[in-house]
Amino acid sequence: MRRWSVFAFGAVVALVLGIGAGSAYGYFATHGSGTGLAGIGTMQTVTMATAGTPSTSLLPEGTGDVVFSVTNPNNFPVSLVAAGLEAGSAITPDANHSGCTTTDSLPVVTVNVPSGDLPVSIPANTTMPIDLANAATMDSSATTNCQGAIFDIPLAITAHSS
Repeated sequence: MRRWSVFAFGAVVALVLGIGAGSAYGYFATHGSGTGLAGIGTMQTVTMATAGTPSTSLLPEGTGDVVFSVTNPNNFPVSLVAAGLEAGSAITPDANHSGCTTTDSLPVVTVNVPSGDLPVSIPANTTMPIDLANAATMDSSATTNCQGAIFDIPLAITAHSS
């Protein structure tokens, strides 16, 4: 008789534990729901702070750096992911070189940002110099009136939160 009561006790314990575990599983699997919100706030506008002077002058068929600074006023880092000629804008020489043109009717200077130059991480609350190496190219048929010209390159930039 003793064997039977030990077996019965073990069966009851197993049954209770089995039901308890099954109930707990059923509760967590079928009754878990809720809502939540998260956000980082509003990203302030990242701006170009200043234009810089390229390390080399542009020559016909040559390239030169495009140098400027970017200000990140946010309290988190951002990535400068794109830079290019502003839509509807033209690259123009300074006022002393108004006769700077090409003989083939193409733009005197074009901008093409090398793929390795971007993205660039800009730390929080920082103004950082950016140097786009060899991003400006002077057309091979630029006239001699372009000698010594400084070009205004209106850029548009795109930054994303890092």
